[in-house]
Amino acid sequence: MPAGTNGNGLTTIIMFVVLIAVFYLFLIRPESKKKKKLQEMRNSLSVGDTITTIGGIVGKIVNVNGELITFETGEDRVRLQVTKWAISSIGKETEPEKK
Repeated sequence: MPAGTNGNGLTTIIMFVVLIAVFYLFLIRPESKKKKKLQEMRNSLSVGDTITTIGGIVGKIVNVNGELITFETGEDRVRLQVTKWAISSIGKETEPEKK
């Protein structure tokens, strides 16, 4: 048996373990945190919140019914109904409302 054979196998295993650890720390863990934060935001939606859908539609929530959200868009008060997973962000309007 050559003298360096055992060292190469051990080095390969250590590199494999380090590679898995790097993937976990830099890819899997941050993605899990992002998904958890997004799910918490979607569960906290309430009537009156201003939202943006994943399609870019902005509106104000008028009804929350389980997994369905009904919101109004624009001055003509068009109502749209989407599921909670279609909401990408929640926030306040940047322009003051005109009366």
